[in-house]
Amino acid sequence: MTLQARILFTLAVVMCLLVCFAAPPANAQVMKWTIDGVSREAMVIPPSKANASGKAPAIFAFHGHGGNMHETAAGMRFENFWPQAIVVYLQGLPTNPSADPQGYGWIYNTGHDGDRDVKFFDAVLATLREKFPVDNRRIYATGFSNGGMFTYVLWGTRASVFAAFAAVAGRIVPAVHLTEPKPILHVAGEQDTTVPFKDQLQAIKIARELDGTNKEGTPCGQNCTTYRSTKGTPVVTYIHTGGHVYPPGTSEMIVKFFEGQSLGE
Repeated sequence: MTLQARILFTLAVVMCLLVCFAAPPANAQVMKWTIDGVSREAMVIPPSKANASGKAPAIFAFHGHGGNMHETAAGMRFENFWPQAIVVYLQGLPTNPSADPQGYGWIYNTGHDGDRDVKFFDAVLATLREKFPVDNRRIYATGFSNGGMFTYVLWGTRASVFAAFAAVAGRIVPAVHLTEPKPILHVAGEQDTTVPFKDQLQAIKIARELDGTNKEGTPCGQNCTTYRSTKGTPVVTYIHTGGHVYPPGTSEMIVKFFEGQSLGE
């Protein structure tokens, strides 16, 4: 192994240790639900700071295929960047139990398995509204990979609930149909072969057409472009040169985007 390879391997191990064994916040709560006879769970992190309005925004975060809520909470850390928000890291179920029993994720073909994951989201949101002063004008969804695809599912099935979405390394599958304009931030890697970059560009194209954005975007930082919308539903893209990854700084960027979006009165 070359010196460079050893350095890269060591960095990878260190990052794994930091993410995989990072303790959740002290106020994190693992809550459980039963949906159509199946046990579901999510890590819920209440706000650590109060909002002047007395109400709290809510972020729903979805892990990638084969991931889990603990790794996602350790890696995304939205509560660090928006302490006034309720942050929920949801736990998926195997998408193909017979072939891949550890392949935890989200069903993104609507109608499949009785829309189990959309029902799960509905139940979690209902509980949050019972337990916390949720700001119904500031509810958001985001996810990585398979979770990014499910973010688009929620746009297609529960658009009226959300103020905005953020998809990282996701795409829109044929079964998902977007009909209501919504703000979206999409993060994509030019070298992504797991969720092909061309498929992600197609998702961005669909979103821009629905949202009625301008043809020429304006820079919003390195690799970042904002496409303004005549409907008040901007599309922001962050196109990096990497592959199928959740780039450093992504959570902070998503929070900044979400903070600027809310439902009308």
